[in-house]
Amino acid sequence: MLRYAADIRTLIYMAITTALLVVQWSRDSFSPVLFTACLFMAVSVSVIAHNHNHLTIWKSKSLNALTDYWLTLFYGFPPFGWIPTHNQNHHKFNNREGDYTITYRYTENTNLFSLLAYPTVSGFHQLKPIRDYLQKQYRTNRHRFWFCISQYVLLVGFLVAAFVVDWKKALLYIFIPQQVSLYAVLIFNYVQHVHTDEESPVNHSRNIVGPVMNWFLFNNGLHTVHHDHPGLHWSKARAAHAKIADKIDPRLNEPSFWWFMIRVYILGPFSQKARSSSMRLERMAQSRLDI
Repeated sequence: MLRYAADIRTLIYMAITTALLVVQWSRDSFSPVLFTACLFMAVSVSVIAHNHNHLTIWKSKSLNALTDYWLTLFYGFPPFGWIPTHNQNHHKFNNREGDYTITYRYTENTNLFSLLAYPTVSGFHQLKPIRDYLQKQYRTNRHRFWFCISQYVLLVGFLVAAFVVDWKKALLYIFIPQQVSLYAVLIFNYVQHVHTDEESPVNHSRNIVGPVMNWFLFNNGLHTVHHDHPGLHWSKARAAHAKIADKIDPRLNEPSFWWFMIRVYILGPFSQKARSSSMRLERMAQSRLDI
């Protein structure tokens, strides 16, 4: 029933995520270890939602719909929202003007403030395409419209019921992980595109090439090939990246996500060498010189 056998790992992650909620909810005491695992799985949920949106896990429409509902509960937002904001917009414009998730909306600089503010700013600007998408579905595909609305209903009902039963556990084990999931995926998007060259055929995205993060998060760090082939299954991304890795500017093949974050956003304010340089601005400056 799976499209790719590699998604057995996806199912294991989904089972672990669900089990962590059940176990934590049933406990009388707070476990830092379980909660940390829960937050990591929340990040993985955002990656699963992204992957499932591009290439559904199952061959069965019914199982894919059930997966959408599952993702709604743990991702904290109806997964159909990826379609108008990500598939139809971000992959079309790829950080160019018109992209609702553009990284240089208010500043070309990247610093800790722009990094932390980006998810809120980007999330706000994604509300319009979601609204427009729902309006279009209501006019053209009423069945699809009600399926999307049912995801909202499920999410709200789930949260209300959980907070009524035990608001402290609901906050800790459901709401906070949901927010981490939503926040993390936008942080990833920012890191993958800030200071890249959106007009370049190969330098439009930053890659985290280290094997550890990519193993745990379904090759999510290999972003260039994802934009080049958005329907490519995550299990094939490593081989696809290897074919073009030498064509990508070395500055955009980062060995470690955490070292990039520390270097650019913690050490950067104190060291010019540690900072990220905008390839977009470099291209624009070169264009002016060529005129």
